Amino acid sequence: MREKRLRDLEKIAETVRSLATPGMEPKALIAAVRERHPEASKKRIAQAAFLSVILSAEHEPEEVQALHDLAMETRDDS
Repeated sequence: MREKRLRDLEKIAETVRSLATPGMEPKALIAAVRERHPEASKKRIAQAAFLSVILSAEHEPEEVQALHDLAMETRDDS
């Protein structure tokens, strides 16, 4: 069960990473993610956004700030 939840979170994180753009509103990101993952809650999307920040930090540091901003804004909207 725990492994499935982690795999699901990783899939959502990949979607967040692929859809997120600088200046994107959290509500727009949530709506876009939910088109691909209709079962995802705002909380789950925020968790995935933070996971995306963590995974991107090592390989793509230039994207980290934009992802972090989106994760924080999405978390605050939850």
